[in-house]
Amino acid sequence: MKLTTFEVISNKKLNPTTYEIVFRTEGFLAKSGQFIDLTVRDCYLKRPFSIADYHDGLLTVLYKTVGKGTKEMTFWTKGDKAEALVELGNGFDLSKAERPLLAGGGIGCAPLYLLAKEFCAKGSKPTVLLAFRNAEEAYYIDKFSKIADVILSTDNGCLGYQGNALDCLNYYKPKYDYYYACGPLPMLKAYAAHSCHGQISLEARMGCGFGACMGCSIMTTNGPKRVCKEGPVFEAGEVIF
Repeated sequence: MKLTTFEVISNKKLNPTTYEIVFRTEGFLAKSGQFIDLTVRDCYLKRPFSIADYHDGLLTVLYKTVGKGTKEMTFWTKGDKAEALVELGNGFDLSKAERPLLAGGGIGCAPLYLLAKEFCAKGSKPTVLLAFRNAEEAYYIDKFSKIADVILSTDNGCLGYQGNALDCLNYYKPKYDYYYACGPLPMLKAYAAHSCHGQISLEARMGCGFGACMGCSIMTTNGPKRVCKEGPVFEAGEVIF
Protein backbone atom coordinates (compact mmCIF):
# COMPACT_ATOMS: atom_id res chain seq x y z
CA MET A 1 0.00 0.00 0.00
CA LYS A 2 1.18 3.52 -0.77
CA LEU A 3 -0.35 6.97 -0.93
CA THR A 4 0.02 8.87 -4.20
CA THR A 5 -1.51 11.68 -6.23
CA PHE A 6 -3.32 11.22 -9.53
CA GLU A 7 -3.80 13.80 -12.27
CA VAL A 8 -6.95 13.59 -14.39
CA ILE A 9 -6.18 13.19 -18.09
CA SER A 10 -9.75 12.63 -19.29
CA ASN A 11 -13.20 11.95 -17.86
CA LYS A 12 -15.92 10.93 -20.29
CA LYS A 13 -19.38 9.43 -20.22
CA LEU A 14 -19.70 5.95 -21.77
CA ASN A 15 -23.46 5.63 -21.28
CA PRO A 16 -26.11 7.42 -19.17
CA THR A 17 -24.64 6.20 -15.86
CA THR A 18 -21.12 4.93 -16.57
CA TYR A 19 -17.97 7.04 -16.89
CA GLU A 20 -14.37 6.37 -17.86
CA ILE A 21 -11.72 8.40 -16.07
CA VAL A 22 -8.03 8.20 -16.99
CA PHE A 23 -5.35 9.33 -14.52
CA ARG A 24 -1.67 10.01 -14.92
CA THR A 25 0.11 8.37 -12.02
CA GLU A 26 3.47 7.98 -10.37
CA GLY A 27 5.03 4.57 -10.79
CA PHE A 28 3.50 1.76 -8.76
CA LEU A 29 2.69 -1.90 -9.16
CA ALA A 30 -0.78 -2.92 -10.30
CA LYS A 31 -2.42 -6.01 -11.71
CA SER A 32 -5.93 -7.04 -12.63
CA GLY A 33 -8.26 -7.59 -9.71
CA GLN A 34 -6.54 -5.07 -7.45
CA PHE A 35 -8.16 -1.76 -6.59
CA ILE A 36 -7.44 1.84 -5.62
CA ASP A 37 -9.00 3.86 -2.80
CA LEU A 38 -9.77 7.33 -4.09
CA THR A 39 -10.29 10.52 -2.08
CA VAL A 40 -13.35 12.50 -3.15
CA ARG A 41 -13.96 16.03 -1.90
CA ASP A 42 -16.48 16.39 0.96
CA CYS A 43 -16.66 12.60 1.42
CA TYR A 44 -15.33 11.27 4.72
CA LEU A 45 -14.33 7.84 3.44
CA LYS A 46 -12.27 7.06 0.35
CA ARG A 47 -14.05 5.28 -2.51
CA PRO A 48 -12.72 1.89 -3.76
CA PHE A 49 -12.54 1.33 -7.53
CA SER A 50 -11.24 -1.62 -9.53
CA ILE A 51 -8.55 -1.01 -12.14
CA ALA A 52 -9.86 -1.30 -15.69
CA ASP A 53 -6.52 -0.62 -17.40
CA TYR A 54 -2.98 0.35 -16.49
CA HIS A 55 -0.06 1.03 -18.83
CA ASP A 56 2.65 3.63 -19.43
CA GLY A 57 1.75 5.53 -16.27
CA LEU A 58 -1.92 5.85 -17.22
CA LEU A 59 -4.56 4.25 -15.01
CA THR A 60 -8.18 3.84 -16.14
CA VAL A 61 -11.14 3.53 -13.79
CA LEU A 62 -14.74 2.95 -14.84
CA TYR A 63 -17.37 4.14 -12.39
CA LYS A 64 -21.13 4.21 -12.19
CA THR A 65 -22.92 7.22 -10.70
CA VAL A 66 -24.77 5.81 -7.70
CA GLY A 67 -24.11 8.25 -4.85
CA LYS A 68 -22.56 11.49 -3.67
CA GLY A 69 -18.96 10.50 -4.33
CA THR A 70 -19.36 9.22 -7.87
CA LYS A 71 -21.62 12.12 -8.80
CA GLU A 72 -18.92 14.52 -7.60
CA MET A 73 -16.38 12.68 -9.78
CA THR A 74 -18.38 13.44 -12.93
CA PHE A 75 -17.29 17.09 -12.56
CA TRP A 76 -13.57 16.30 -12.52
CA THR A 77 -11.76 17.68 -15.55
CA LYS A 78 -8.31 17.47 -17.12
CA GLY A 79 -5.63 18.70 -14.76
CA ASP A 80 -7.58 18.07 -11.54
CA LYS A 81 -5.69 16.19 -8.83
CA ALA A 82 -6.88 13.40 -6.57
CA GLU A 83 -5.20 11.55 -3.72
CA ALA A 84 -5.37 7.76 -3.71
CA LEU A 85 -4.17 4.67 -1.90
CA VAL A 86 -2.73 2.18 -4.40
CA GLU A 87 -1.41 -1.38 -4.52
CA LEU A 88 -4.45 -2.59 -2.59
CA GLY A 89 -5.88 -6.10 -2.51
CA ASN A 90 -4.95 -9.38 -4.14
CA GLY A 91 -5.58 -9.75 -7.85
CA PHE A 92 -6.51 -12.62 -10.16
CA ASP A 93 -4.23 -15.65 -10.50
CA LEU A 94 -3.65 -16.16 -14.23
CA SER A 95 -1.74 -19.40 -13.69
CA LYS A 96 -5.01 -21.25 -13.04
CA ALA A 97 -6.23 -21.14 -16.66
CA GLU A 98 -5.07 -22.16 -20.11
CA ARG A 99 -8.48 -21.48 -21.70
CA PRO A 100 -9.91 -18.73 -19.50
CA LEU A 101 -13.50 -17.55 -19.33
CA LEU A 102 -14.01 -14.01 -18.03
CA ALA A 103 -17.59 -13.31 -16.93
CA GLY A 104 -18.76 -9.85 -15.97
CA GLY A 105 -22.03 -8.27 -14.95
CA GLY A 106 -22.72 -4.52 -15.18
CA ILE A 107 -19.91 -2.38 -13.80
CA GLY A 108 -18.25 -5.66 -12.78
CA CYS A 109 -17.08 -6.03 -16.38
CA ALA A 110 -14.55 -3.22 -15.80
CA PRO A 111 -11.64 -5.12 -14.14
CA LEU A 112 -11.94 -7.90 -16.71
CA TYR A 113 -10.53 -5.64 -19.42
CA LEU A 114 -7.08 -5.49 -17.83
CA LEU A 115 -7.34 -9.20 -17.06
CA ALA A 116 -8.09 -9.94 -20.73
CA LYS A 117 -5.06 -7.87 -21.78
CA GLU A 118 -2.85 -9.77 -19.34
CA PHE A 119 -4.01 -13.12 -20.73
CA CYS A 120 -3.36 -11.93 -24.29
CA ALA A 121 0.14 -10.84 -23.28
CA LYS A 122 0.89 -14.40 -22.16
CA GLY A 123 -0.55 -15.90 -25.36
CA SER A 124 -4.00 -16.97 -24.13
CA LYS A 125 -6.95 -15.39 -25.92
CA PRO A 126 -9.84 -15.41 -23.43
CA THR A 127 -13.56 -15.79 -23.92
CA VAL A 128 -15.35 -12.84 -22.31
CA LEU A 129 -19.02 -12.98 -21.33
CA LEU A 130 -20.49 -9.51 -20.75
CA ALA A 131 -23.94 -9.25 -19.16
CA PHE A 132 -25.91 -6.00 -18.91
CA ARG A 133 -29.47 -5.07 -17.97
CA ASN A 134 -30.03 -3.56 -21.41
CA ALA A 135 -28.14 -2.23 -24.43
CA GLU A 136 -28.15 1.30 -23.06
CA GLU A 137 -26.00 0.25 -20.10
CA ALA A 138 -23.44 -1.67 -22.19
CA TYR A 139 -19.88 -0.40 -22.57
CA TYR A 140 -16.43 -1.47 -23.81
CA ILE A 141 -17.81 -4.06 -26.23
CA ASP A 142 -15.60 -2.86 -29.09
CA LYS A 143 -12.53 -2.78 -26.84
CA PHE A 144 -13.10 -6.32 -25.56
CA SER A 145 -13.81 -7.59 -29.09
CA LYS A 146 -10.31 -6.57 -30.21
CA ILE A 147 -8.60 -8.86 -27.70
CA ALA A 148 -11.12 -11.60 -26.85
CA ASP A 149 -13.99 -13.74 -28.09
CA VAL A 150 -17.03 -11.89 -26.78
CA ILE A 151 -20.44 -13.27 -25.75
CA LEU A 152 -23.18 -10.79 -24.85
CA SER A 153 -26.37 -11.01 -22.86
CA THR A 154 -29.01 -8.55 -21.66
CA ASP A 155 -32.00 -9.03 -19.40
CA ASN A 156 -34.43 -7.96 -22.14
CA GLY A 157 -32.62 -9.55 -25.07
CA CYS A 158 -32.06 -6.29 -26.93
CA LEU A 159 -28.35 -7.12 -27.18
CA GLY A 160 -27.14 -10.69 -27.42
CA TYR A 161 -28.75 -13.52 -25.47
CA GLN A 162 -31.85 -12.77 -23.40
CA GLY A 163 -31.14 -13.80 -19.83
CA ASN A 164 -28.64 -13.46 -17.01
CA ALA A 165 -24.93 -14.23 -17.05
CA LEU A 166 -25.29 -17.85 -15.94
CA ASP A 167 -28.18 -18.58 -18.32
CA CYS A 168 -26.02 -17.18 -21.11
CA LEU A 169 -23.12 -19.43 -20.12
CA ASN A 170 -25.35 -22.49 -20.08
CA TYR A 171 -26.83 -21.56 -23.46
CA TYR A 172 -23.60 -20.98 -25.40
CA LYS A 173 -21.44 -23.47 -23.48
CA PRO A 174 -18.07 -21.92 -24.39
CA LYS A 175 -15.02 -24.11 -23.91
CA TYR A 176 -12.93 -23.08 -20.93
CA ASP A 177 -10.98 -24.69 -18.11
CA TYR A 178 -11.27 -21.97 -15.45
CA TYR A 179 -13.38 -18.86 -14.98
CA TYR A 180 -12.93 -15.39 -13.50
CA ALA A 181 -16.13 -13.56 -12.53
CA CYS A 182 -16.95 -10.08 -11.31
CA GLY A 183 -20.40 -8.59 -10.93
CA PRO A 184 -23.39 -8.31 -8.61
CA LEU A 185 -23.55 -10.70 -5.67
CA PRO A 186 -26.42 -12.85 -7.03
CA MET A 187 -24.39 -13.47 -10.19
CA LEU A 188 -21.29 -14.47 -8.24
CA LYS A 189 -23.33 -16.73 -5.98
CA ALA A 190 -24.86 -18.41 -9.03
CA TYR A 191 -21.47 -18.96 -10.67
CA ALA A 192 -19.96 -20.35 -7.48
CA ALA A 193 -22.89 -22.75 -7.14
CA HIS A 194 -22.53 -23.76 -10.79
CA SER A 195 -18.81 -24.50 -10.45
CA CYS A 196 -16.16 -23.92 -7.78
CA HIS A 197 -13.45 -24.08 -10.46
CA GLY A 198 -12.96 -20.35 -10.73
CA GLN A 199 -12.26 -17.08 -8.96
CA ILE A 200 -14.73 -14.36 -8.04
CA SER A 201 -14.06 -10.70 -7.30
CA LEU A 202 -16.24 -9.29 -4.53
CA GLU A 203 -17.41 -5.75 -3.88
CA ALA A 204 -17.94 -4.47 -0.35
CA ARG A 205 -18.39 -1.27 1.62
CA MET A 206 -14.97 -0.42 3.02
CA GLY A 207 -13.89 1.84 5.84
CA CYS A 208 -10.11 1.90 5.46
CA GLY A 209 -9.36 -0.19 2.35
CA PHE A 210 -6.26 -1.87 3.80
CA GLY A 211 -7.50 -4.29 6.47
CA ALA A 212 -7.39 -2.27 9.68
CA CYS A 213 -11.07 -1.62 10.38
CA MET A 214 -12.43 -5.12 9.58
CA GLY A 215 -15.55 -3.48 8.14
CA CYS A 216 -15.57 -5.52 4.93
CA SER A 217 -15.16 -8.95 6.53
CA ILE A 218 -16.95 -11.93 5.02
CA MET A 219 -17.21 -15.56 6.07
CA THR A 220 -15.29 -18.18 4.13
CA THR A 221 -14.62 -21.90 4.50
CA ASN A 222 -11.31 -20.84 6.07
CA GLY A 223 -12.89 -18.44 8.56
CA PRO A 224 -13.50 -14.68 8.39
CA LYS A 225 -11.56 -12.77 5.73
CA ARG A 226 -11.40 -9.14 4.67
CA VAL A 227 -12.45 -8.24 1.13
CA CYS A 228 -9.92 -5.41 1.01
CA LYS A 229 -6.94 -7.37 2.36
CA GLU A 230 -7.33 -11.11 1.63
CA GLY A 231 -9.54 -10.30 -1.38
CA PRO A 232 -11.18 -8.85 -3.32
CA VAL A 233 -10.47 -11.99 -5.39
CA PHE A 234 -11.35 -15.33 -3.76
CA GLU A 235 -11.62 -18.91 -4.90
CA ALA A 236 -15.26 -19.47 -5.86
CA GLY A 237 -15.67 -22.43 -3.53
CA GLU A 238 -14.23 -20.55 -0.59
CA VAL A 239 -16.88 -17.87 -0.09
CA ILE A 240 -19.89 -18.62 2.11
CA PHE A 241 -22.75 -16.57 0.67
